[in-house]
Amino acid sequence: MNIAVVGFGAQGKSTFDYLNNSDHEITVCDLNSNTTVPEGAQAKLGEDYLKDLDQFDAIYRAPIVHPRDIVKANSPEILKKVTSNTNEFFKVCPTKNIIGVTGTKGKGTTSTLITKMLEASGKKVHLGGNIGTPPLEMLKNNIQPDDWVVLELANFQLIDLKYSPKIAVCLMVAPEHLDWHEDIDEYMDAKSQLFIHQSPDNIAVYFANNETSESIASASEGKLIPYFKQPGAYVENNKIIIDDQSICDVSEIKLLGQHNWQNVCASITAVWQIDKNPDTLKSVITSFSGLHYRLELIREFKGVKYYNDSFGTTPETAIVAIKSFSQPIIMIAGGSDKGVSFDELAKVIATSNVKKLIIIGDTGPKIAQLVLAKNVSLEIIEGLNSMPEIVKTAHEKAENGDIVLLSTGSASFGMFKNYKDRGKQFNRSVQELS
Repeated sequence: MNIAVVGFGAQGKSTFDYLNNSDHEITVCDLNSNTTVPEGAQAKLGEDYLKDLDQFDAIYRAPIVHPRDIVKANSPEILKKVTSNTNEFFKVCPTKNIIGVTGTKGKGTTSTLITKMLEASGKKVHLGGNIGTPPLEMLKNNIQPDDWVVLELANFQLIDLKYSPKIAVCLMVAPEHLDWHEDIDEYMDAKSQLFIHQSPDNIAVYFANNETSESIASASEGKLIPYFKQPGAYVENNKIIIDDQSICDVSEIKLLGQHNWQNVCASITAVWQIDKNPDTLKSVITSFSGLHYRLELIREFKGVKYYNDSFGTTPETAIVAIKSFSQPIIMIAGGSDKGVSFDELAKVIATSNVKKLIIIGDTGPKIAQLVLAKNVSLEIIEGLNSMPEIVKTAHEKAENGDIVLLSTGSASFGMFKNYKDRGKQFNRSVQELS
């Protein structure tokens, strides 16, 4: 077959490696004209990389490439040839025991919790997707028919998904990536693809306190199970409960912040459909402290604690980060603009324990303007152009007992390559304080 791999990031490279083992002629198509193309592959690089794709028998789209852009450069009929790394994985995966997790935030934490819970119950589990390992890369791990696969799936992977997992989980959903989607409806439709292909014997788990989550999950023909209320896991009298069984007290949850109660309940609800063992669930909940760049304590220095929440790229994640602390906060906020509203974040900043606000990026001034409109005398610091400078300033402003919180409520592009680069620079700068 004559195949185009469109977009040559991690998933594009994984797709190439998968296809390169067969008798295919592969062309790498990428916007970056300096992309290094593997030996033996053809190249179509630069601004016209999406044109004339109709010459190919199949087109494997990378997550960053919107199907709409492929259509614009060709014709609507071209979509018949378009597939993806994720679609191919669902098609060829040796096991049908697949759990898919989506939502605006909490996907990585929930996916990891589910994985650890299943492992604690004796299952062989493979974790991948948007969390780091491309789906097709997971095939190298010798997946067996009785194994379980947990996939964290973002809207970029879901928008043209043609399959649904045995168990699909929808966490809290709020507007995001509106710079990539045409509107919020398209964003929701993308999330719905995780559920829309489910059969009646499949299971759809959703966050009961979020109408959008419920609406997305309702696309499923499977059994709908809410969490944060019965019959899924829920919180009552400070205990996590499911099927009238107490799993643990919320004070025993190792993850920081009440928002993680949702992730814990989502994970328990999903795993409960497979293995009803409270002890194994509790062992994970009381020991797992979280992933990197998710409200991660980096250092306590001179009575000040420095927390890295770089993964939080929406106003909603910044809000839950603020609400996770009772101490005074020096907050670092702002970044690149994804077209979302900061009104609620500004309201929370203005009425919370945030004592100083360091603003960065394109959205920083927008957040500051909205905060100042609330008639508060919050000190706002701007004009800082590097992470060492930002951290040094926060350190100078902090007092004993304060929290320095990197939770920008915005994407990282501009000053940083991505949220990982932003997080790494923050960690390094904090560790260099003396």
